[in-house]
Amino acid sequence: MFTKASEVTDLLVQASADFVLPRFRALADQDVQEKSPGDLVTVADIDVEHFLNNHLPSLLTGSCVVGEEAYAKDPDVLERLSNEEAVWLVDPVDGTVNFAHGRETFCVMVALVRKGETVMSWIHDPLSGTTAFAEKGSGAFWGDQRLRTPTPPSFSQLHGQINFAYFDHDMRSPLKTRANEAFGSLTRLGCAGHDFLAQARGTRHFAFYRRLWSWDHVPGTLLLQEAGGRVGLLDGARIHPADRVQGLITAANEELWFKIKDFLDNYL
Repeated sequence: MFTKASEVTDLLVQASADFVLPRFRALADQDVQEKSPGDLVTVADIDVEHFLNNHLPSLLTGSCVVGEEAYAKDPDVLERLSNEEAVWLVDPVDGTVNFAHGRETFCVMVALVRKGETVMSWIHDPLSGTTAFAEKGSGAFWGDQRLRTPTPPSFSQLHGQINFAYFDHDMRSPLKTRANEAFGSLTRLGCAGHDFLAQARGTRHFAFYRRLWSWDHVPGTLLLQEAGGRVGLLDGARIHPADRVQGLITAANEELWFKIKDFLDNYL
């Protein structure tokens, strides 16, 4: 088993200190570009991925890196998650839009995928300087604190999010009305890493995503599962790290997961 988890944490801390924090609320116009309409990339994204691409493989012989920005240049790199022995999956700045607009909800994420299975993940919050870590079968941690999802409250007190765009257009309005009546609050963080982390810590309780790329869902999925939560697709299909998942439900525990699924099934 890989034994250098703390060294990955150290790399995330260093990358954040060198490339992320100095740019927070200090980006020049030329430091932000569009990969496609509405899909932003900053110099921080590029520099962090380059740094991790140079350092992570040295921690595990024969490993390689798949990063969000590398995919933007060559979509075939995702095949490594299925074909390679060991892959570091990197989201250099998750919540790039938040970061680019000076909002505080962003993070740096890494997952280690071995033979198509996620075995470790890290979510680093640059602003607090704290890293969440999960290892398959060994639990999830926020710094030194073991994460265990608390028992969620009643529906009327649940906090989470629903991407209504997943549903047919004529179903969205009634679903939105019913959801706003049923739940305590529905808010979108714009950062999957922080959403998974908040669910693992119990400050949020569920989410329903229209679609997520591998670097968005793989690190947080392991973290939430190891903390006691449940993750699965609305249609019951198996999730693979290489998949761009669609219709993903995440929840604090299995019972709540099925309650959310039943609620959403009524609008399909």
